[in-house]
Amino acid sequence: MKAGANSDISWTKSKFLAGLTDAAVRQLLDSARVCHFGQKKNVIVKGEHPDRLFLVKSGRLRCYILAEDGSEVLLLWATPGEVLGLVSLLPSPPNYMMNTTTVTACDCLTWDHDVIRKLATDHAQIMENGFRLAIYHLRIYMKRHINFVTKSATSRLANQLIQLATSAGEVGSSGINIDITNEQLSSLADVGYFTTSRILSKWERDGMLFKNRGRITLLTPESLLAP
Repeated sequence: MKAGANSDISWTKSKFLAGLTDAAVRQLLDSARVCHFGQKKNVIVKGEHPDRLFLVKSGRLRCYILAEDGSEVLLLWATPGEVLGLVSLLPSPPNYMMNTTTVTACDCLTWDHDVIRKLATDHAQIMENGFRLAIYHLRIYMKRHINFVTKSATSRLANQLIQLATSAGEVGSSGINIDITNEQLSSLADVGYFTTSRILSKWERDGMLFKNRGRITLLTPESLLAP
């Protein structure tokens, strides 16, 4: 199994840049500003006017909405290459629909709304890529809903851990490290917190993973795929 060590993930492979000519990419990057965000900093706040588009260069962020009881419902664990604030591609965009907060320190390329709108007008592929990204995320959420209806909690947790190991895991001396809390993992997998803790504890007793504060280390990732 190949894990995506975060330092090795290249933002230049972002779907947002797919199909653009070299000249268009140069113009896009020359128009961007690099913004640094410390750990646990708000990047996007739900309800605010979408004045910027973000392309993640390094680090990890969590995208979520708040339930009525104040708990977080995680929608996306963003890693390098991910684009945030896609609504800013529209001429009159609706307000941001979710919150985004850094999990680690992050660097992002950012474009102001008027800048990215002009670039999208000049290069139709930018708008097409934005639409494709929106469809891509819709497909992920559809699959997530189907899994919630048809798969067991154990299966959903295993699939989510494998996905995180591939997209955001870091290869260490003893296994693949994933910086995520039990609460965050339970939300991403649509599994209750206590059920998540029980299943992870069992997997730890079975030697499949090791739990530490805010981190899960997969010792034998392939065992999670076993029926």
